[in-house]
Amino acid sequence: MRFDLTDLRLFLHVHTAGTITGGAEASHMTLASASERIRGMEAALGVALLQRERRGVQCTPAGRTLVHHARLVLQQMERLHGELGDYGAGVKGHVRLLCNTSALSEHLPQVLGSFLAAHPGISVDLEERTSTEIADAVRSDACDIGIVADSVDLAGLQTLRFRPDPLVVVVPRAHPLAGRDAVALADIVGEEFVGLAEGSALQEHLAQHARRLGRRLNYRIRLRSVESVCRLVGAGIGIGIVPKAVALRCGRSAGIRRVALTDAWARRSLVVCVRRLDALPAHVQQMVRHLLAADAPPGLAAARLKLQVDMP
Repeated sequence: MRFDLTDLRLFLHVHTAGTITGGAEASHMTLASASERIRGMEAALGVALLQRERRGVQCTPAGRTLVHHARLVLQQMERLHGELGDYGAGVKGHVRLLCNTSALSEHLPQVLGSFLAAHPGISVDLEERTSTEIADAVRSDACDIGIVADSVDLAGLQTLRFRPDPLVVVVPRAHPLAGRDAVALADIVGEEFVGLAEGSALQEHLAQHARRLGRRLNYRIRLRSVESVCRLVGAGIGIGIVPKAVALRCGRSAGIRRVALTDAWARRSLVVCVRRLDALPAHVQQMVRHLLAADAPPGLAAARLKLQVDMP
């Protein structure tokens, strides 16, 4: 079975247009040529990809599977061309980095800024995901480096401690909870919350733990940044759950109090995870070293790196 990129593009165009004629036009080929290519694909597979109807065509189950994989292949090829083009423009390497909400908002901007300034030939693709999604992406080689909470399943990955990152509850200074030293999620799940926008990795994480209690968090408002969450909490709109580093930074200006969260999943650290450190390209290993060196005592980052490389 041999499909070339022209075959894949043609099939996607046919799927989008709903007719072989429309797909041929979008692919800049004749109807006869397009029809011949599709027949060749079906013959190679030994299964029909299209169901011919009076007014067009519909994908069969096999055809829908081909559409899915064709999109992935063509997207990867576009990315390949883009990255190779960047090499021609002087870029020496790309790093694909996925991180959770806390790492993105609180820990990475300064670290990545100093790394990029020191390595002008390296570019970084950075995206926020939930920690579980990131771990799966690292395992499947969909990214080079992940920064995740250590509370997720990290089996099969090499991990290196990055930052302590406990979650805390933030409340208005006059709130009844402001006098408490610590609470559990079960104690506050019925409160009105200020949270991050839907799709945020942190909010997905909190929603998951609320579901385990058989409850849903009640949001009065959802915002795009943890700083905004703290400000609205300080204004008395509700309570929130944010990384402790954010609560410390915003505490005075936002007018909030922080209360420890006793759930085991809240006492977390951020870790750098990779599939196999010594198998990564040199420029990706450079970034790992830089991430570990930031704010680490002299020699500690190198010791952590050596320990992980030496592990079987």
